[in-house]
Amino acid sequence: MIAKVIARTVFVAAPRNGVGVLGGCYTTTLDGQKMVSYHSYTSRSDTVDVAYVRRSSDGGKTWSEAEEWATKFEQPNGTGRRHPRGGYVDPQTGRYISVWTEGVLPNDDPLEGMMQWKLHYLVSEDGGVTDLVNEQIIHVGDEYDAVHHLPGVTVGKNCVMIGDLGQRPLTRSDGVILFPVQSTPTGSDGMYHNPGAGYTYTDCLMLVGTWRDDGRLQWTASERVVGDPTRTTRGLIEPTIAELNDGSILMVMRGSNDARPEWPAHKWVSRSVDGGMSWTDAEPWTYEDGHPFFSPSACSQLIPHSNGKLYWMGNLTPENPQGNRPRYPIVIGEVNLDSGCLMGETVTILDDRQALDSDQVTLSNFYVREDQNGDLLLYLPRLFSGGENDWTTDLMQYRIALKV
Repeated sequence: MIAKVIARTVFVAAPRNGVGVLGGCYTTTLDGQKMVSYHSYTSRSDTVDVAYVRRSSDGGKTWSEAEEWATKFEQPNGTGRRHPRGGYVDPQTGRYISVWTEGVLPNDDPLEGMMQWKLHYLVSEDGGVTDLVNEQIIHVGDEYDAVHHLPGVTVGKNCVMIGDLGQRPLTRSDGVILFPVQSTPTGSDGMYHNPGAGYTYTDCLMLVGTWRDDGRLQWTASERVVGDPTRTTRGLIEPTIAELNDGSILMVMRGSNDARPEWPAHKWVSRSVDGGMSWTDAEPWTYEDGHPFFSPSACSQLIPHSNGKLYWMGNLTPENPQGNRPRYPIVIGEVNLDSGCLMGETVTILDDRQALDSDQVTLSNFYVREDQNGDLLLYLPRLFSGGENDWTTDLMQYRIALKV
């Protein structure tokens, strides 16, 4: 055992039956005293009903009243939707950065996002109180604008997005910031193309941000990490990244076997030796002995820790899952910083399906951060514990002590 849950508390309570609460808590200054909490209410898949932001100036001991963060806005050509995705303090400049997914859906159908989502970001120099920058992410170069905003990405044809809260950025030693994102591919007609048999299909890539003198980030993009549709029905999804001992970047991604349950379901891994610009072919992630493990189609998070170790949190299953389920148990394990492999003997269960839980219970859609004392704080909604149509859940905070 490398970790132990020592406390569980309700971080944000569900407002009523039928509503789930998702979210997380983020530091906005290097000293960790100023913080921001985002939480959102959801009652249908891939849609945020309403989101709120709270602020703390004492390291999370007390919080301001929740203020609404607009997730829905009306547009002449459809319904505007935004999805908050937390924040990040750049360790070299102390600036706070927040990135979110935004788009206009003609019929307010979440699947329309596959051709509409784009990314916006803000920069703050006072811990997120005021915005120095608040604008769309657009690739550098005269050929890019608000519609054709990234190489191979055009609003109305395909998209770029952040899928879940574990897609955390990192700052390279040269000050360049890497944001892991996902993007839908296009076919020969230039439109969104799903070459797999699943619900959606995406590739993964890095958005590469370099600071300008005015506090903005100049954006470029890495090459795409492309999945094999004969091995993962939804391509590669929700990348999470960390730096290894040799300076290479490890990327762990979600895949799926949702329409091909006979295929083995894995997490997928790729590695970059040039600062995140080019990547190896994606392969199933393995233990140190080279054997892959089963993992459902669900988010995960790599967690660099101040103790010098790298951890991974996600769902592992003893048998081959099908698509998204089962999304339990949720585990933590240590990653070998030389090989980039998961150290099987360290895998520890943090939570699992309980006696009164439905077999649809979902221990996913989480975010984890390091507290000032070195504990990990996990923000987890235990969705569908009452059945697959019951969205009712509080957002829980788990305090996890690590074995030193």
